[in-house]
Amino acid sequence: MARLHQHRTGAVPGFTARHGVKRLIHYEMAETMDAAIVREKQLKAWRRDWKIALIEQDNPFWEDRAVMLGFPPLA
Repeated sequence: MARLHQHRTGAVPGFTARHGVKRLIHYEMAETMDAAIVREKQLKAWRRDWKIALIEQDNPFWEDRAVMLGFPPLA
């Protein structure tokens, strides 16, 4: 949740702040931090069309999932 807040406010310099990425369109829960890192590396290696298919499987309209987690809708 803290990381999501950082992305939405642009508090941490990097890709998301530089490109104005604010919406959360896909997330997965992991049992451990190590498992989350392994999964993130796996997804980063995927082709773009595979990533799009994964997103659209559960979120076909690319809605902001942060709202479901208690964050206010973006303007």
